[in-house]
Amino acid sequence: MQTTLTHIGTATMLVEFGGLTFLTDPVFDPAPTEYVSGPVVLRSTVEPAISAGELPPFDAALLSHDEHPDNLDAAGRRLLEGKPVMTTQSGAGRLGGQAVGIAPWSSHTFSVGDKSVIITATPAHHGPAGDVVGFILRVPGEEKVLYISGDTTYESDLDRIGDLFSVGVAVLHLGAAKFAILGDQMISMDSANAAKFSAVLGADAVVPIHFSSWEHFTETEDGIAASFAEAGLTDRLKWLTPGVPRVLEI
Repeated sequence: MQTTLTHIGTATMLVEFGGLTFLTDPVFDPAPTEYVSGPVVLRSTVEPAISAGELPPFDAALLSHDEHPDNLDAAGRRLLEGKPVMTTQSGAGRLGGQAVGIAPWSSHTFSVGDKSVIITATPAHHGPAGDVVGFILRVPGEEKVLYISGDTTYESDLDRIGDLFSVGVAVLHLGAAKFAILGDQMISMDSANAAKFSAVLGADAVVPIHFSSWEHFTETEDGIAASFAEAGLTDRLKWLTPGVPRVLEI
């Protein structure tokens, strides 16, 4: 079985899986844009590789959380109108409409016609951000799954994913995001922990996203590549070129 991933920017992707198409964490505002939230300022630096107007049809959205503009901005919210959205339980309450809240380790089967994908929420740890989830996507009857981490640091409870599922492709939100008000606290995974997690997870392929296009990311592609090389995992890394679909075997 295959999946096709098209990286649009930050954590935004088109995911073709099991005959269905999902949009993840939609961010489509023009860049640069500055967002002020209390003492924290987020600044985007790069335009999405595909504009909202160029986006092909999709069946549903996978939204790790709804409270940060680098995962859901104004243009992204408009794209969700009238669409099924799989997200956190609290986020579903805020979004309303067709939003479905999935608690960590709970599952929801999403179907269109004769195509179905089982979506299991996974834990995510995003500092003081509130509720965040990742997602496991599985086609009924298939063993291998697609894992999308959501914004998270590496904590021990994530090791359970590798115990419960056979992960073909793991899409990891990286970047070691930091803000001055939080000191050295990271609110997304750094490359060293991503390499450690990937080894425990046992994923056949690891796809890094969420490490560019915003000022608060502190690690680049070179740093990620170096950490995976040090861990002897270079062969697992699969890079996406924004706007260009890539087919991966699950």
